[in-house]
Amino acid sequence: MCLPILHALLQQRARIVVCARPWAKNLLSAYAPQLEGIVVMEGKTVADATRVRQFRQQHSHSTAYGLILPDSLSSALVFKLAGLRSAGYRDEGRAILLKWPEKKPETPMHAVEFWYYLAHRACQQWQISLPEQPSTTLALQLRPEAEALCLQKMRESGLESGRFVLLAPTAKGIHKGQIKTWASYEQLYAALEPLGLPIIMCPPASEVDAAHQQAPTIPILPALPLDSFAALCQHAALVVCNDSGVSHLAAAVGAQQLSLFGVTSPSRTGPWSPVAHSLGEQGKWPTLEEVVQASQALLNAHEKVVV
Repeated sequence: MCLPILHALLQQRARIVVCARPWAKNLLSAYAPQLEGIVVMEGKTVADATRVRQFRQQHSHSTAYGLILPDSLSSALVFKLAGLRSAGYRDEGRAILLKWPEKKPETPMHAVEFWYYLAHRACQQWQISLPEQPSTTLALQLRPEAEALCLQKMRESGLESGRFVLLAPTAKGIHKGQIKTWASYEQLYAALEPLGLPIIMCPPASEVDAAHQQAPTIPILPALPLDSFAALCQHAALVVCNDSGVSHLAAAVGAQQLSLFGVTSPSRTGPWSPVAHSLGEQGKWPTLEEVVQASQALLNAHEKVVV
């Protein structure tokens, strides 16, 4: 959900080094020619700080600023130990680690707006001009190789573009002690199967067991790299998912999607896409009937599918 920041900075021809978890290297691989580099962060403070400092030294970055999007104390400590003057939200007592601590906005806003607000405020300090508001789409760029691998796996599985439904029943983590997964994906599969479209799952290897537990009879496509999975979302007639990484990936490529909510707020973490749809709300999951009806309506509206 930080893509509007990346795109706005690239438009200003800022020299950007992305410091992120290993999965980001694949997801952002199409941006490699435009970036100074990607530093992989493993979640170990001293080792991560050393890696950032060494990258800076190797590339002769005499003047560099850090934009810290996570709220954690450790993320601020990494950049501080790496010798970077940084901007970030003052939280968890980390203001002392930041050169430009920013107070969190009091107005409720979507996570995309929340992080973009920080970037905009920081760039004012750095004399970089960004638009005041984030773009209304995420517009993730994908490598041709990611698209090619996706199409290859689709052909091997007998899938046609715009002629299959992708269900994503898993979601990592919990929110305030509550599981973020809707409980009726197996029943949804049974309800949609008579429509005649192939219905699949494609969880990452680490979530295959959890997906089987949630929906034991839904066919599984072998796991794909993140960028190829994003392409798969783009080719689906419909993606049905929880408030999860899949929801954000589908939104990033402008897929037709239905994101299901029950413990988090769509106004805060809903898919940032003008063509996405959400169902449910914080404290109230949608019923099976509501999800079936919404799915059928979206499939009927899809230009490539008549059911």
